[in-house]
Amino acid sequence: MTRACALSDLDDGKPFAVEVDDVAVVLVRQGGQVHALRDECTHATLSLSEGELTRKGLECWLHGSCFDLRTGAPSSPPATEPVAVYPVTVDGDDVLVDVTRTLN
Repeated sequence: MTRACALSDLDDGKPFAVEVDDVAVVLVRQGGQVHALRDECTHATLSLSEGELTRKGLECWLHGSCFDLRTGAPSSPPATEPVAVYPVTVDGDDVLVDVTRTLN
């Protein structure tokens, strides 16, 4: 696990881009949970951190593909492939992400 940022850096429901061990990651704080996904849409290789959180998931800003925060599965086209989801641990104010493993 590598420290990605401080928990206090994350606003609820707002995507936050970080680099973790040379991997682009988007963090999303939702209520009491923090989710970590690869910061790259599987449809058009664009940064998901520039999108927004909707009730369908994290929405890519260009073509509107949405990805489930827990599974990375696309919930709307044009994306058909899931985005990688990484394990997250919150230790005090530290958000730790393990980009060597995926949850999907």
